[in-house]
Amino acid sequence: MKRALFLMYGQPEGGMTNVDRQLGNTGLVDFADLYELDALALPDYAAVFVSMHVDQRYLATHADMIDRYLRQGGTVVANGHIAYPFLRDLTAFTPLRDYNVDDLRVKRQTPHPVWDGVAELELTFRRGVAGFYGRGGHQPPAGATVVHTIGARGLTVDFAYPVGRGRVLFHGGNDLWQFGNAKDTTARIVPQLFEWIYAKG
Repeated sequence: MKRALFLMYGQPEGGMTNVDRQLGNTGLVDFADLYELDALALPDYAAVFVSMHVDQRYLATHADMIDRYLRQGGTVVANGHIAYPFLRDLTAFTPLRDYNVDDLRVKRQTPHPVWDGVAELELTFRRGVAGFYGRGGHQPPAGATVVHTIGARGLTVDFAYPVGRGRVLFHGGNDLWQFGNAKDTTARIVPQLFEWIYAKG
């Protein structure tokens, strides 16, 4: 079975955050420095994980490489607020302005296996505070499936879309694997993310 790849952002493995280790704890992930991307054989991996902390400007210079990987059947799981698009058809982040708590409420638009059984309320609030999941949105590409929006303005925070024989799952906020140690329904996200990756035919 192919493993997944986590692109580290210029830190040695010992400098991984606890959030990053949630992926490492699965035993299914290899870690490689982003700046060694040219030496990596992306088709050897079932999926590539891109953190919100990644150097987007550098990754954008490798957009063609990532696009080829996707078109050949790869999966990219990307997070963050996009300033330098590194995926085709991905647009820049639009931040919420003059918002209140209701503008941060997560609304599921389409069921998706990664969020199966995950309560919208528990995505909206962490330790009683709203806004960790999303504080803005991205315009989804044509043909994308919108999974979650936030607030009455309906800004898109989660979506999935095909690229050739591959696919992208995008979350416009903090890394999805931050929920690895959660004590509520959001703990389902990490294991279901891997089920989704490996369920691909």
